[in-house]
Amino acid sequence: MQADLVRRAQRGDEHAFAQLVPAAAERLLGVAFRILRDASLAEDATQQALLDAWRHLHELRDPERFDAWTYRLVVNACYAETRRRRPWRAMLSLVPGLEPPGRDDTRAVDDRDRIDRGFRRLSPQHRAVIVLHHHVDLPLTEVARILKIPVGTARSRLHYATRALRESIEADEAAAAPGRAS
Repeated sequence: MQADLVRRAQRGDEHAFAQLVPAAAERLLGVAFRILRDASLAEDATQQALLDAWRHLHELRDPERFDAWTYRLVVNACYAETRRRRPWRAMLSLVPGLEPPGRDDTRAVDDRDRIDRGFRRLSPQHRAVIVLHHHVDLPLTEVARILKIPVGTARSRLHYATRALRESIEADEAAAAPGRAS
C-alpha cells in the first residue's frame, strides 16, 4: 500500500503524498527529537525532511525504501539544525507522546536528567546511530545504509557513543556523590 502511494506521489499526485505524511511525520519527529533534544528544532528538522522528500521524491529509485530514505533525510536535517543551532536552553515542558505516561518518582527524573545531559554531550553523528539503532530498532546494516557510512563505522560510532554516554553518567554520579547524605 505504502509503495503504491509513493509511486503515485512520484508521478506528482499531491493527495498520495498527503496520505504518506502523517505517519512519516510522526516517526520522523520522534527521531529528530531524540537526536536534537529540542522540540522546536525537531519540528524544524522534520518539516525540512518532509519538504525535501516532496522535492526529491522522483529521485527515490525503490519505493519500498521510502521509510529508510526519509530517515536519512531527517538525520541530514538534524545535522543541518545542529550547525545552525541556537544556544542550548532548558526544556521546561515534555513533548506529548515522547515520554512514558504515569507517575514519576524523583530517582527516575534524576536518572532521565543524567541520561539527557550525557546524550546532549554526544555529537549528532553519534546520537543518530544510537537513535536509529536503539529507538527505531534498525539493525546496524540498515543504520549504515541510511547514514551512508560503512557498517564498521556505524558499529564504531555506536560503541564510542555508548561508552561516552556511560562515562558521562558515571562522572555525573561521582560529582553528585559527595553532596548526598548517607
